[in-house]
Amino acid sequence: MTKIGTTHWLLHDLKNRGITAWLLSGILTAFYLVLYFTEWLTPLAQGIGLDSKWTLYGLLYTVAVTLGGLWVIRKYRHNRYQVVRTSVVILIQATFAFSIPHLLKFLHQPEYYFSYLWPLKMDYLTPSYIFALPLPFIVYSFLGSALLVPIMAALFGKRWYCSWVCGCGGLANTFGEPWRHLSDKSSTSWRIEKITIYTVLGTSLLLTAMLFISWGAGKSNPELARFTTGFQSFYGLIVSSMLAGVVGVGLYPLGGTRLWCRFFCPMAALLGLVQKFGRYRITVKQNMCISCGMCSKYCEMGIDVRSYAQAGESFTRASCVGCGLCAEVCPRGVLRLENRSSRDPQEAILVQIQGVSASRPLI
Repeated sequence: MTKIGTTHWLLHDLKNRGITAWLLSGILTAFYLVLYFTEWLTPLAQGIGLDSKWTLYGLLYTVAVTLGGLWVIRKYRHNRYQVVRTSVVILIQATFAFSIPHLLKFLHQPEYYFSYLWPLKMDYLTPSYIFALPLPFIVYSFLGSALLVPIMAALFGKRWYCSWVCGCGGLANTFGEPWRHLSDKSSTSWRIEKITIYTVLGTSLLLTAMLFISWGAGKSNPELARFTTGFQSFYGLIVSSMLAGVVGVGLYPLGGTRLWCRFFCPMAALLGLVQKFGRYRITVKQNMCISCGMCSKYCEMGIDVRSYAQAGESFTRASCVGCGLCAEVCPRGVLRLENRSSRDPQEAILVQIQGVSASRPLI
């Protein structure tokens, strides 16, 4: 039910797949098509003193994350986790994802983005690209992808990257905040998600292996080199452009803000696999859920959190990015994000005592 008045109608219509939401989705989709497949933005970028359309895009992206982030901080100012997390997202986008790469370029160094790692950014394990960089960048690329990604995911879950560092998740949790509740919670969507995201991960692994094999073969196998180059271009077109940009951001107002992260991102898939065997989990307080459904409604990854809360079952889902909004919106504090593999002994004793007390009949 919406409040009376044009402003309230507009906000409700925009957030709930109304005509204004469809219009905005069309504008966002058109913007990404123009960005990826034309040079129309280049004169505009040069007209305001920027060197390319990609610098203009980075600037717009950073402004969107910053302004959206400030709004999110104000909205959840009572929640320390959300304030700190969103502040970190803004800081990383403004520095590691925008300022530092352009500063390196100004200093005649490679334009390197430290906040992105393989397999999200395929270039960083592409031999022909990475081995042309200075040694520190090569070391960072390999150690970051081979050690930092899995170790951090095992210790803290995928949230350390997907909700604190990644620019894709950063835009989703700031600019995209008004549409987080639109994610599909159906079992069918979950089944599709498991097929699509691991298909993209498998494709990225195959492409990476082919790139190294082709690079090792050198000029002795030109047919393999041509095929690999074509495969790489196809992957870039479909995954990096269409799915990450056109679909991933263009459909925010219609399908929620984590379509890319949930269905297609190879980094999210890889981190999710590690997360399943790591320390991260969402714990559920026993016999406290009132089935209001707020946790499920606001889960941007389409997880039916309520089903776990109703069953009193703590859980770790590969798709969970640890944004913490399920715990934030729960009116009874049933949910809690944790990073430990086993329950603290004192906590276990308290839970047992509470369980015994709850089972005693009232006199």
